[in-house]
Amino acid sequence: MKGLADQPSYIIELLEGGVTLEDVIDGHICEQALVEKSAFVVGDLGALMRQHLCWQSLVPHVQPYYPVKCNSSPAVIELLASLGLGFICANKAEMSLVLDYGVPPESIILSSVFKQLAHIKYAAKNNIQHLVCENEAELSKIARLHPNAKLLLQLTTEAHAAETSMTFGSSLKSCRHLLEAAKELGVEVVGVTFHIPSSCQDLQQAYTHALSDARCVFDMGVEVGFNMNILDIGGGFTGSEFQLKQASIRPLLDAYFPQLSGVQVLAQPGSFYVASAFSLAVNVIGKKVVTRHWDSLNNEDTEFLYYMNEGVYGPFGRKLLGNSIPAPSVHKRALCAEEAMYASSLWGPSLDPLDQVVERCLLPELSVGDWLLFSNMGVCGLEDLSCLSTAPPLPVYYTVSTSDWYEMQEAGVTLGGAMKNFSFLPYSP
Repeated sequence: MKGLADQPSYIIELLEGGVTLEDVIDGHICEQALVEKSAFVVGDLGALMRQHLCWQSLVPHVQPYYPVKCNSSPAVIELLASLGLGFICANKAEMSLVLDYGVPPESIILSSVFKQLAHIKYAAKNNIQHLVCENEAELSKIARLHPNAKLLLQLTTEAHAAETSMTFGSSLKSCRHLLEAAKELGVEVVGVTFHIPSSCQDLQQAYTHALSDARCVFDMGVEVGFNMNILDIGGGFTGSEFQLKQASIRPLLDAYFPQLSGVQVLAQPGSFYVASAFSLAVNVIGKKVVTRHWDSLNNEDTEFLYYMNEGVYGPFGRKLLGNSIPAPSVHKRALCAEEAMYASSLWGPSLDPLDQVVERCLLPELSVGDWLLFSNMGVCGLEDLSCLSTAPPLPVYYTVSTSDWYEMQEAGVTLGGAMKNFSFLPYSP
């Protein structure tokens, strides 16, 4: 995770004898109580493994390609590479990162819509041939700097167009022109990519339209003289929505791109893999009580404003992108039915009006020094927000249970192979 302290060689705490992730968090909070009470992150590598097994069981014929921008923690990259995932990279730094961990160039796709010239040159130099293209200007750049590239045409979808005011991808109508232009320039087109956002309400209809359009582009490509053999159905696979999506996708893939067609189907499950693997512990450093009058009878409510030692200019950066942050749990606080709950808001330490992490939630009354736990923190927000803060990166403590480690080994993950930078130590509280 960018902005988190990851070293090239890292220690994984092996959880044995019934030790849980909660025990690990408790132990590190006790350590912090004796020092400066800094926020920290706990990463459960077993969660990545469980998500991988879930993906394989639900959509075994769809090859996962992990978008590095979701979480570029070297530990995540190294583990997913050892599990055989491909990688979606947006720039030179991401390509360099995954290459450093032994990912073969043929398992990397350079996907950014508008690519810097240096990034195209870097891809060509390192034999990364698969690039995404959506317009003629990009096609001309690629033809000049990377003539051996194999292109995936970025196809726009109705579902994605409804989510954003920006034009994203090439329309079905303009794809033939792009295909003919690529043929004239001598650049090979090998497939199509599209994206259905996770917030789409009618997945069946969205995938029907997208796959139907993709099939049309494949047929046009064959007519122009290309060997079309890669279909990338994009991302948007998050949480429980994934099962709903795969139920919609499977029969449609069988209809438009059956396995006997020889088309390799890819997807980009980013947050699906990493979201649940990371938990963030933050400390309450300040507290205000506000009385709000909400009607003409002078009825009033008490609201608590809590200030934490991390905010939107740190690990909660995705809030600035418009994403909501779920309410946290209170560490070591078993809530009972009779305990009073109060309207609360959670803020970062900057005193900036934008630094509101959770706008409104119900919490028991907290004290300065209490700890809050945010789960599902594996997906990064704005990647370069760390430049806005002079604070050191947060420490990350990695764990894996013995049972999860055995499953990893059965899947072919070994310390002497791709995961050579991992060092396991039994957890001791």
